[in-house]
Amino acid sequence: MHIELLTRELLTDSLQEEVSLLYRQLNAENKQRAVAEILESNNNVLVAICQIDSGIVGIALLSTYKVISGYRGLVEDVVVDSEHRGKGIGRKLMEKLLDEAKVLGLDEILLFTGHHRTPAIGLYTSLGFAPRKSGIYNLRLIN
Repeated sequence: MHIELLTRELLTDSLQEEVSLLYRQLNAENKQRAVAEILESNNNVLVAICQIDSGIVGIALLSTYKVISGYRGLVEDVVVDSEHRGKGIGRKLMEKLLDEAKVLGLDEILLFTGHHRTPAIGLYTSLGFAPRKSGIYNLRLIN
């Protein structure tokens, strides 16, 4: 098992396809953006990947942004291949992102997950995440 941050230099067509197939396990209906677009220098997104035997079996993204109230991160698109769940891959991906967040000097990290995702909630709370006392509102601009 190898965890690393994905860079544009490491990106290949094959890797793009692996990420795309993996993401479909998280959400098959969402329109996906190309990984090259995610890795553009002005996008402020870190992409952690887990590889086993040269195949990608997990991804997790951390978007960073600065606002008046602080320097924040938002965890997005955490998914581990269904055949590899329960092996600590999600934890290792999250720990990689948390380590990077500390290096960057983030003040806070946010994440959103569905109430039905019990294993994910267990992982996040074991890492120190707690429910935030606020409402989440959504306005979908693109179908």
